[in-house]
Amino acid sequence: VQLQACGGGLVQAGGSLRLSCAASGRTYSKGWFRQAPGKERIFVASIAQNDITRYDESVKGRFTISRDDAKNTVDLEMNSLKPEDTATYYCAGSMGVRVETRTDYWGQGTLVTVSS
Repeated sequence: VQLQACGGGLVQAGGSLRLSCAASGRTYSKGWFRQAPGKERIFVASIAQNDITRYDESVKGRFTISRDDAKNTVDLEMNSLKPEDTATYYCAGSMGVRVETRTDYWGQGTLVTVSS
């Protein structure tokens, strides 16, 4: 399965962006991770086959993950963006129940920059 992410860019603090990721095949769970410069890649959000969603505490209430299985896509709506959200965002797919514990596929990453 190949994943292609898009939607990153430059936005001012308090603004919004929507990331989208298209998959070449189906996965059970999908999600987003991010990696800030000089830091490790960390979990952001996930959505399972039964639409159960999980979020890192730092984005709860601001980010919303959604999936469209007919199109094999997973989106991340990001609102009230903060400079600390600046990172390269990676979409991910898994044949397991939780993509944050078992990641089988990675997208190429899309850069999100939030200016203060």
